[in-house]
Amino acid sequence: MNVAELARLPGVWRGGELERAVHSTVATGHAALDRELPGGGWPMGTLSEVLHEGVGIGEVGFLAGAIARASEGDRLVAWINTPHVPYAPALAQMGVPLDRCVVINPQSAEDALWAAEQALKSGACGAALLWISHVKNQYAWLRRLQMAAESGRAMAVFFRAAADEALSTPAHLRVVVWREGGVLRMRIPKRRGPPLALLTVAS
Repeated sequence: MNVAELARLPGVWRGGELERAVHSTVATGHAALDRELPGGGWPMGTLSEVLHEGVGIGEVGFLAGAIARASEGDRLVAWINTPHVPYAPALAQMGVPLDRCVVINPQSAEDALWAAEQALKSGACGAALLWISHVKNQYAWLRRLQMAAESGRAMAVFFRAAADEALSTPAHLRVVVWREGGVLRMRIPKRRGPPLALLTVAS
């Protein structure tokens, strides 16, 4: 089998190109971002990470379109260990159905990871959004979340500090976001394809 034949196999891509989608995706609502994501949208059935500094810079809002689409078919959205109670009017305005949102406030990081794993593999949740700081055996836990997301065909998003970019992760997608000059900017250091240095996704 030659290189051209190998490149046509499912799940195989050239290092300088975006991967052919092996996961289903949902549109984020930002065309510029969707163009840079394998499959043309935020991946379902896998673990992704959003790295940021500070809360309330738009680190959730840019995903609102994907979250709303992940809830289709009466699937739930689990908000786990959020730094603040999700602001219902803003979520409703962005199209996220409030009656399908479940807010979970665990007592420890380990409980938060366990809750996320159960939500993802249950099949009842279209998305599980998780916030935690460092925890023992974090890579092993994240691998469990990756497997749970695959099992439940759900969107798993782990929000963590930008400083954690130096840590290894089993996540298929990593996005770093920050606000500069009144707009939300991002780079994509890890995706199935070449890294993306800079992208403006919202004002």
